[in-house]
Formats: sequence, C-alpha cells, structure tokens
Amino acid sequence: MLQTSNYSLVLFLQFLLLFYDLFVNSFSELLRTAPAVQLVLFIIQDIAILFNVIIIFLMFFNTFIFQAGLVNLLFHKFKGTILLSAAYLALSISFHVWVMNLRWRDSGRFVWTEGLQTLFVFQRLGKGSCRLGVPGGRVGTPAPSGVTPKGLPSPPSLRPAAAVLYCYFYKRTAVHLGDPLFYQDSLWLRKEFAHFRG
Repeated sequence: MLQTSNYSLVLFLQFLLLFYDLFVNSFSELLRTAPAVQLVLFIIQDIAILFNVIIIFLMFFNTFIFQAGLVNLLFHKFKGTILLSAAYLALSISFHVWVMNLRWRDSGRFVWTEGLQTLFVFQRLGKGSCRLGVPGGRVGTPAPSGVTPKGLPSPPSLRPAAAVLYCYFYKRTAVHLGDPLFYQDSLWLRKEFAHFRG
C-alpha cells in the first residue's frame, strides 16, 4: 500500500514537473533569439512529460487492482489520461523538433510556417487572434519580438488549452490514485469488477 509520506512526495514531484511544463509552454517563446537555451528547455520539458507518464504507470503498478491482475479495469478507468498523455508527449516532441529545425540557423528571423502553426494549435488547442500566413512568404520576414508583420500578436499568445487539459486530467488521476480503495480489496472493487465484466 502507498504510504501517506511516500504519496505526498510523489504527488509533489508530479506537480513540480507539471508546473515546469506549463512554465515552458508559457515563456519559451520569449527565448526564441537564444536557440540553445530554448533547446535545453524543450528537452527538459519532454523528459518531464515522460517522467510524469512513468510515475503514473509506477503508481498503477503499486495498486491492488494491478497486482490482482485487473489491468483492464485500471486501464478502462484511466484510459483518457493515458491516451492524452501519450498524444501530448508526441505533439510536444514534434513541435519542439520542428521549431528548433526552423529557427536554429537564423534565430533573428521570424519563422512561423503554416504547418508549424497548425502543429502548435494541435499541441495546445488554443484560441487566439492570430491568422495563418505571413505576408511576403511564410518563412523569413524579420519582425519585432512578439509581433507579426501585420501587427497581430505572434502565435505564442495562443492559450495552451491542450497543455491545461493534460495537466487537469493528469492531476485528477494523480490525486485519484491516492484513494485507499485502490490499494486494498473492497466491496467497491468487487462491484467495479462485476460491472466491468457484465
């Protein structure tokens, strides 16, 4: 059974990694003129997301449900978080690789292609006032920091809603796994199993 002191430490670590993820999503574009620093931040962010997924699976393995062989019940209960975490990790890595590939050689130019912006929106599923396409071509027109050539807010001003959804579902799962019902045989577990089989 997961002890309270261990659970508190694990939960603190998970929340710390989630905070770092939100921090990088919010402020990484401010460092677009320093690609090496941005690359390090992106690598640490992807590792933090991966560590969070590993920690959730370790918590799954520690439950009575998993040890009793009811993996399907556990997966069924938390499949949204598992799938969302995997999708968010894949989108984050794809976005980071593409951004660094476009900006590495000339960080002084405003580089934001339609494909990159589409991936950015899918990664963060944001809403905002930016438009696809930049006059004079999609790549390469210089612009002041934070402003597109049309004077509109640059794409990083989009709200990172997918990241927020990921954090919400992940936090909900992490807190839910602290319930003692997952770590002992109980009437609730027997009912869930009967409901799941029937």
